[in-house]
Formats: sequence, C-alpha cells, structure tokens
Amino acid sequence: MNDLYPPSQKWTEGKTHRALALPPLYSIPPLLQACLSQIPSDHSPLYTLCAFVKMRSLPRIALFMIFLMMSGLLSCKNLLPRIEPSLTLPESFSVSGDAPLKSRWWEALEDPILDALIVRALSDNFSLLSAWDRLDQATALAVRMGAARFPTLDLQADASHSESRGSSGTLATGQQTRSFKRFSTGLRAEYELDLWGRIASEKEAAAFELEASKEDLQAAAISLSAEVADTWYRLVEQYGQIELLNRQLSVNTQVLEFVTFRFRRGQVRAADVLRQRQLLESSRGEIVLAQSRTRVLEHQLAVLLGRPPATRVSARPTRFIPLAPLPETGLPAEWILHRPDIRSAQARVFAANEAVGTAIANRFPRLSFSTQINSSSESIDKLFDNWLSTLAANILAPIIDGGSRRAEVRRTLALLSQNLNDFRQTVLTAMAEVENALIQEAKQREWITSLNKQLALSTQVLERTRDSYLQGAEDYLRVLDFLLSHQALERSLLQAQREALAFRIALHRALGGGWEMNPPHQTKVIETASRQ
Repeated sequence: MNDLYPPSQKWTEGKTHRALALPPLYSIPPLLQACLSQIPSDHSPLYTLCAFVKMRSLPRIALFMIFLMMSGLLSCKNLLPRIEPSLTLPESFSVSGDAPLKSRWWEALEDPILDALIVRALSDNFSLLSAWDRLDQATALAVRMGAARFPTLDLQADASHSESRGSSGTLATGQQTRSFKRFSTGLRAEYELDLWGRIASEKEAAAFELEASKEDLQAAAISLSAEVADTWYRLVEQYGQIELLNRQLSVNTQVLEFVTFRFRRGQVRAADVLRQRQLLESSRGEIVLAQSRTRVLEHQLAVLLGRPPATRVSARPTRFIPLAPLPETGLPAEWILHRPDIRSAQARVFAANEAVGTAIANRFPRLSFSTQINSSSESIDKLFDNWLSTLAANILAPIIDGGSRRAEVRRTLALLSQNLNDFRQTVLTAMAEVENALIQEAKQREWITSLNKQLALSTQVLERTRDSYLQGAEDYLRVLDFLLSHQALERSLLQAQREALAFRIALHRALGGGWEMNPPHQTKVIETASRQ
C-alpha cells in the first residue's frame, strides 16, 4: 500500500517547494464511469437513453436498469465537486546529519541496556498487544468484506415428527392417533452481480482500513520504543542526581565541620554555622525528592515492559552514553513515506474514497441470482428419490427513500474531506516535530557547551574564594553563594545532558521508519484456533 502511486504522481515540482497531491479521488463504479462518459449533463434522459442503446458492450438487462435510474445518474454526475488535495512542502529540512538512519532507531544510541528494555517492551507491553488485536480485527473484517464477491452455498436439513388424535367416526374404535414424519434436505446458492462496484468498493475500503491498522501498529511500536527510551534516560538522570547529591552532601558536611571548628576558635560567627547546617539539610531533602522521583520512574518503566510496578527491570547506571552523530533527515518528499502515521492517514483517505463509491452504488439497482435444490420425503430411505430445483433472478431498485441514499453520499463526501484535512494536518504536524527536534538539539548542544564553561569558571572561583576565606580575607556568605551556584550548575549539566538525549529520541520518533515485527504469542494462538 505504500507504493500505491509512483512518486511522479505524488509530487509536483515547484520552484522552491514541492506540492503534495493525492491522485484523483472519488470512487465512481466502473459501469457508472462508462455510463457517465456517455451522458452530457445538458441533455435530456431520452437523448441519454439513445446514447446507451449505442453501447453494444453493455448487456440489455443493464441498459434496462440504467434507464430506470436515469435521473439518478444525472444527479450523481452533478453531485461530485472536485477537491484538490494539495499541500506545499519545503525542498529540505533546516538541518541534516550524516549518520545513516537505522530502521531500529534505538540501535544508533549504542546502549545495550536500552536495547534489551525496548525488545522486552515490544513483546510484552499490553497496549501494543491491544494494537495487535485491532490489527487482527481489521484483517478479519477485510476477509469478511472480500467474501461478498463469491457465491454463498448453504446446506439445509430438516426432520419433523407430528401426532394427531381424533375420532374415527364409530363408537367401537373411539379415539384414533396418527403420526407423521417428514424429512427434507437441500442446497441453496446465492450470488449478487456487482454491476456498480459496490462490493468491490467495500472490499477495497476494508483493505485500506487494514493497511491503516498495520501502520497504526507500527506507529504504536515507535511511540512505545521512544517512551521506554525517554523514561529510561530520565531514570538514569535521577540515579546520577542521587550520586551527585551524595557527593555534594559529603562536601557540605566537610565544610560544616571546618566552619564549626573556626566558630569554636572564635574566628566566625554562629550565623555561619547555622547557614551551613541549613545547606546540609537542604542537600538531604534534595536526595529524598530524587529518591521519590526515581521510584516513580522505576514503576513507569516496569509497567511499560508489562511488569508489576515494584519489579526491578535493569541495572542502575549513573552516566549517560555519548550522543551519537546526527542521523540523515533526508528530503521531505522521501521522509513522509517513512512516517507510519502519515501512511495510515493516507490509507484512510483512500478508504473514505471507496466509501463514496459504495454510497453512490447503493443508489442504483441490485441484481442477484439464487438457485435452490430441495428434496423431501416421509422416510429417509426415499429422501433422495424426488428433487425440486429452482432458479431465480432478483432486481432490487430503490424508488422512494426520502433522500436517505443521497444524504449518505453527501455524508461520505464530507468524511472524505475530513480525512483529507486530517492527512494534511498530520503531514504538517510531523514536519513541525522534525524541525522542533532538530533546533532543540542544536541549541541544547550549545547550552551544554555553555554549562561546561560556566562549571569550569565556577570551580576556579570557588577554589580562590575558599582560599581567601581560609586566610580570613573573605566573608563566609560569598563562599556560600559560590558553593550553592557551583552545585546548582553540576545538577543543571546532568539535566541538560538528559534533555539532549530526549531531543534525539524525539527526532528519531519524528523521522519515523519501521521494522519487521513478529506477532506476539497470543496472536499466534488466536490464528491457530480460528483455522480449526
């Protein structure tokens, strides 16, 4: 379904942009297309009938039914305004890397722990398993809708036993009981001739919905992998924050001991000791909050992996992996084919288009055939001695429906327009996600560089201020201010490194892609049971 139309039909070159355009829409049934091509909209039905008579390729019964609904044909032709589903795209993204874009995007991060977590989530996450179930439903529906193209054959068998009791007409015999047995069997076959393509449109619509469900599954898998990665690195940050806060607590404890020693010698005021004690207690409070955030993230990660919240699912690293080189973003014209949500929106446009064809075909007569073979007897051994066969043709033509079918055509047209607008919005939103992730990561790298410089300068200032304080040439408040600023910078740097990874995850999520996914075990069990 991804290559329904070649790129040359999907894209129209412009000077500075490409215009995204879907192929011509509105499903008009094949026989109606042949009919409408013969009908000038400004001619009378009588002229139109003459035009049909000249179409020797059409069967006579079709000509008769077409004449019955001539006014409907003319109104149908005038019912279909043309919609131009075009959308202007830029020639390229603002930034592009050099690293090849992997289908399993998380492998580019080269984090073995994350690899194992995502593989586990893709097999055990219950939300993704539900997406597999929705795909199974769409598959079954497509098979069911496609089955209408074939004749149906049903076997019927009946057996009955009845008794009657009544007077025989003489006093000697009195009441008399009679019993009757009846056996019957037969075959019945039915087939609808799809003159207007109604059944074909329903089949195609179900096929496009199935394709959309496949893409929805792929989009759900990408979203799940990104959510696992983001939760994991938030957890790594909290592990690192706890380790950093413990180091800062140790430094603050040493400073408190030194300030207390100088206070006992009368070299500093009591307020300096109290300020340092307050800083020490603040560090302990930050550790408590970090531990709380850590437990919550551990619970979230376990649930994403289909495990109970209190389950330990990984080790406790406190350092981030180096950020991999920026991947290739490619051209927007090529990129949109990698987004499963865009492919899903496209498939739903085509499904809605087929629904228009179904609604149009429902306004015209239906021709169906049925045949039946029956046999009945009072005893089983003579059941197959006598047979009765029938062959029938049935024409069902709507005459008066209060405008119901015409309203359904208008509804499906509005649904098609809605899906087109949803498609356009999906493309624009996806482009914004890519551009946002690119600019955010670029600026985040600059921010990390600035934080490293600030931290290096802060270290020098803190050391010199501390030396001046030990020599009695500096007030303790300045030392405390620089100490607080330095420790805050350390925590901000750790958070900034995690946010850089988050923006890279968002970029991979926005670039889309996909990989071959194997059905989960429970889906295989359902498929096996359905065949039995």
